[in-house]
Amino acid sequence: MDIKPIAWSHSSLKDFEGCARRYHETKILKNYPFVETEAIKYGNLLHKAVENYIKGTHELDERFEFMRPIVDKLKAKKGRVSAETKMALTKNLEPCDWFDKRVWVRGIADMLIIDDEDLTAWVIDWKTGSNKYPDRDQLDLMACMVFKIHPHIRKVNAALMFVLKDDMVKTSMTHEESGAKWWEFRERYGKLMDCATNDVWNPTQTPLCGWCPVKTCEFNTKRKD
Repeated sequence: MDIKPIAWSHSSLKDFEGCARRYHETKILKNYPFVETEAIKYGNLLHKAVENYIKGTHELDERFEFMRPIVDKLKAKKGRVSAETKMALTKNLEPCDWFDKRVWVRGIADMLIIDDEDLTAWVIDWKTGSNKYPDRDQLDLMACMVFKIHPHIRKVNAALMFVLKDDMVKTSMTHEESGAKWWEFRERYGKLMDCATNDVWNPTQTPLCGWCPVKTCEFNTKRKD
């Protein structure tokens, strides 16, 4: 039986790798609706406020005034600046619409700067959480997608900006390096499709199982039969 390819993003692939059972229950079956915490709500508000500021539609309110010097410094860079830029690709890594039926992978760049003259791009992702375990993997995917959306770009500089910690984690990638990175993503995605093809979604036991929304899992300490 042919299984329709599952569209993925950085966050959904990480969710799958964290626990296939949780991914299946929450992302595929949707048995457990997403619950927005206060921390997530704050992060969403900050992202929206910065997006509006970059686009020039609204000034920053007092809660997010501390973002002004950070954003202004980045906006001063040479190039075309955009905010919350949606990128989508087919399985053949061809650009497509966000809701295209052929979409294979999606990603959103919180701040994107395209320097057409120097063939360089900057991708910035705002983080309002802890900087203890920075995930550079997200930056790698964003860089890979930029190369496909903007094929003339030769180098992407990227950064996770932990705005409440005054910390920045930087990476860079050349166009030549992106090919090998795409193969890594395809291998990881292949494990997701193996689970879908065989309809086997085994759980992964971790110390955080008690906080998992899947209360029917045998590893959840708050299990409900």
